Amino acid sequence: MSFVKKILRGLFYSFFVFTDILFLLMVWFIIAVTIKPPVPTDLSALQLVRKQVSSDFYTINNNWLKKSDTGLWEMYLEGDGFERGVTEGKLAEELMEKQEMAFVNQLKKMIPSQGMLNYLKFFISFFNRHLDHYIIEEYKQEIYGESIYLSDKFDFIAPKYYRKLNYHAAHDIGHALQDKNMTVGCTAFGAWADKTDDNTLLIGRNFDFNVGEEFAENKMVDFVKPKTGYKLMMISWAGMIGTVSGMNEKGLTVTLNAAKSEIPTSAAAPISLVAREILQFAKNIKEAMAIAEKRKTFVSESIFIGSLEDNRTATIEKTPSKTELFETPEKNFIICANHYQGKAFENDVINQQNIKNSSSEYRYIHLHSLINQYPKLSVADAAFILRNQQGIDEKNIGMGNEKSLNQLICHHSVIFKPARLQVWVSANPYQLGQYVCYDLNKVFAEAPGMKIKKELYERELNIPADEFLFSDKYKKFVAFKKFREAFSYKHHHKIEFPLKAERIQQFIDCNPEYWETYFILGNYFYDENKKDEALKYFTISLTKEITTLPEKEKIVKLISEIKNSSQSKN
Repeated sequence: MSFVKKILRGLFYSFFVFTDILFLLMVWFIIAVTIKPPVPTDLSALQLVRKQVSSDFYTINNNWLKKSDTGLWEMYLEGDGFERGVTEGKLAEELMEKQEMAFVNQLKKMIPSQGMLNYLKFFISFFNRHLDHYIIEEYKQEIYGESIYLSDKFDFIAPKYYRKLNYHAAHDIGHALQDKNMTVGCTAFGAWADKTDDNTLLIGRNFDFNVGEEFAENKMVDFVKPKTGYKLMMISWAGMIGTVSGMNEKGLTVTLNAAKSEIPTSAAAPISLVAREILQFAKNIKEAMAIAEKRKTFVSESIFIGSLEDNRTATIEKTPSKTELFETPEKNFIICANHYQGKAFENDVINQQNIKNSSSEYRYIHLHSLINQYPKLSVADAAFILRNQQGIDEKNIGMGNEKSLNQLICHHSVIFKPARLQVWVSANPYQLGQYVCYDLNKVFAEAPGMKIKKELYERELNIPADEFLFSDKYKKFVAFKKFREAFSYKHHHKIEFPLKAERIQQFIDCNPEYWETYFILGNYFYDENKKDEALKYFTISLTKEITTLPEKEKIVKLISEIKNSSQSKN
């Protein structure tokens, strides 16, 4: 009996030792991942009161938020970091909730497993436990000011300030964890001197950042007059203070293009906040490069810089371990896709694999060909190029193909004319809506303290919506996306969903030249254990312009498996 008691006593003590260790580990984890918000020296901004002047128009002192008749939200902000953050939080509280809801909903679609989401949550908490160490004080203050007005609905994810910090690193986190951005394939170009119709700098870019249609519904054009640095504009969304596309009062432009990244080992500065710092504090390429060099980032990115002072565009190619300025060998234009072009990366294995496997080089070649078709580029020409849906030699490669410049997913498309401080921003959807022109000289003259809702864009300079938007082809593309979503839901949830031949043909007719149309049908019949039909559609898919080499290899492997299975049965 005493022997049994000894065993029970030992188990009892072991249990308590284990629970004590577990408790200490939990306490250590909570302490390790806890990020304390900054302490503002002046809290008076918290007393500011939002006034609703009219429908979709709100003001706080000189600041305001309104929805333009173009569908774009516009915001004017001024002050120091904390004041700007509080003001935006108060002005855009409802929009920030919608944006967070859209982000969380899309995340759940991408990662349907609650267990995996919980793991991801704790992994990111630990990985980014020192994130605030890499963010300048002004931006921490601004993010903190905004975070006070985040919705309580998402407090289960993390405390508000911690959530808001990590949302600014969402682009980087997605890059790090998936080795594939939520950004699919941004493309940009700059032209100057005798390559443009007025011999001044012209820049165009598509920001192909796809976090679902809901996320892009309320795109925002921010006009910011900070207490320090230059006045600036940027295209963004509610709650985002980082820059992905923007121009400052000195005619310096910044846009981001993702590249294939090294595997990060710890958190660093979110790339959008580095881009924002460049936009706020640099007036030429040299100053932009100096800022980029002194900031450590944990993803690879091309920071595309247009400079009125230098009258040219250059690319800062940055990885976690090195930074290089790439100047084009062309005399009057430059192209930026999603791979590096500088000498520092000529023999870089990661970059070479990216060129081989991704759609980046294909888009680069296509864009180069399009630019060479224009002796002198105008703003209208830039819009036409950015809306191009074809492949090389104007081959029909299907609607929504990642190899197109216009992949029909972009959050926004933008054109800059720095010599005139003019910018054209695409209205929804994608780059198909009208390009809305803003003159920053006019905006910053009229925006402060605006109390009557009026339009600030240059109506006569707007570029009309793409005719494709009103075509039967666009209706078919919308139908295609609905079909694709239904097929995806069936595949992931293993639902029986028999389809008649006419319905299958209807799906094909929506997007007959797109490789994914047939790949989806191949997967459908593979799931239905109808291997002959699956083989048929996988084989057709191989005849189309497939987006990436890994996708092509996946199809070849499926075809091989089906054939080998059929031979073994015989």
